[in-house]
Amino acid sequence: MADHTVRAYDQELEALGRKIAEMGGIAEKMLSDAMDALANLDANLARATVACDVRLDVLQRDVEEQAIMTLARRQPFAADLREIVAAIRISGDLERVGDLAKNIAKRALKLHAETRMQRAIVGLKSMHETAAMLLKDALDAYAMRDVERARQVWTNDVELDALEDSVFRDLLTFMMEDPRNISFCAHLLFVSKNIERIGDHSTNIAETVVYLVTGEVLPMDRPKGPSPASDFPQPSK
Repeated sequence: MADHTVRAYDQELEALGRKIAEMGGIAEKMLSDAMDALANLDANLARATVACDVRLDVLQRDVEEQAIMTLARRQPFAADLREIVAAIRISGDLERVGDLAKNIAKRALKLHAETRMQRAIVGLKSMHETAAMLLKDALDAYAMRDVERARQVWTNDVELDALEDSVFRDLLTFMMEDPRNISFCAHLLFVSKNIERIGDHSTNIAETVVYLVTGEVLPMDRPKGPSPASDFPQPSK
């Protein structure tokens, strides 16, 4: 970030960066806690995770309001304009990550009374590890303005897509093995989709980092794995 003649301008940009960093920390912890709550069917941790989303929403609104005020006061262009636009974009993605983590925690609450089927969680743990790493790398790329790391996140999202496909197949198998597994596994299918979407928001952040540093817009079509929905027979026309 370049220094400006008006010190207050630098302070405004630094404040935006601090809020994004705080949002990133909250989003990462919410994801971790939501998955721990799910794995251990910990209702108290699930409720605490849901409650954390309020702070994330407040920060996201603060970032937007502060960014708009800075745009109005400073009328930035080029790299400075990208800095502010990036903060707005990334805060929106982190707010959605928090919503998705909250959804996982709510599933944990619904599953609290269900019969535990620990082997059905194994694939989701792998998905979580991959998604958490994508999110961390995307946030690190933003903090360090690291274009190469951002590009790696954008490329590596395909690994999460592949894991989602594997989890989808496993959960279908568990449901076919025993109808009593259907309710539990159906909830986990929604969890896997939430984790996959967190990966998408991480790649959005990575795309924003590339735009912020270089002004370049990455292709619309990012690498994608097979869609689990393709396993279902398609209706004939």
